[in-house]
Amino acid sequence: MNWAFLQGLLSGVNKYSTAFGRVWLSVVFLFRVMVFVVAAEKVWGDEQKDFVCNTAQPGCHNVCYDYFFPVSHVRLWALQLIFVTCPSLLVVLHVAYREERERKHRLKFGEGCQRLYQNTGKKRGGLWWTYVLSLIFKMLVDGTFVYLIYYLYEGYTFPSLVKCTQDPCPNMVDCFISRPTEKRIFTLFMVITSLVCILLSLFEILYLMGKRCCECFSKFKGSRQVARATSIPTLEINAKKKKKISNAIVKQC
Repeated sequence: MNWAFLQGLLSGVNKYSTAFGRVWLSVVFLFRVMVFVVAAEKVWGDEQKDFVCNTAQPGCHNVCYDYFFPVSHVRLWALQLIFVTCPSLLVVLHVAYREERERKHRLKFGEGCQRLYQNTGKKRGGLWWTYVLSLIFKMLVDGTFVYLIYYLYEGYTFPSLVKCTQDPCPNMVDCFISRPTEKRIFTLFMVITSLVCILLSLFEILYLMGKRCCECFSKFKGSRQVARATSIPTLEINAKKKKKISNAIVKQC
């Protein structure tokens, strides 16, 4: 897998992200991608080769290994990283779509025309919703994979000895996992970093929603002040008209 291409692609998201988004991207590449590339494949490289069972029954070793390790940790984490980083690509594509619309608009009406977007990368309108939905999708993906690892491997522990009774094993056989403590440490590390990313995405959603609410409140307050300012001269004019009418009636009397 070309992780350098993925890193270069997602680096463009930085200029459209908030501070929480930049921290999230740093956590993903420093504590998840780098650990995955440098250490995870080496830790699980001997996963099946050094899974030893105390029986010579043909097929028993493979069946027991498939029962305790239905999906490889390395492939599962690779799939998780792909799914959790793809939503960021949607934000980049949405900004590129806006820039293309702006370019066609200028070609049609000239450089001096009114712009469709003051800033194509500003999170307003559809781009705001794309960004928020991408954050929600990231949280769901990380949460799903954290639960999936817990469900598939019956927790995040790796006992040194497991007992297998699957066919075609002749009876209950003892199987031994290689380097269980090391595998447990790396599994907990990847799970904790996934939970940290979920929290960062949650904080970013709350930040965006809070910022949007403050902006809407400021606009509402500003519009009320403008309406109030325009209503005062109108009231003064009406008062003057009423005074003139009353004076005219008094003169006629």
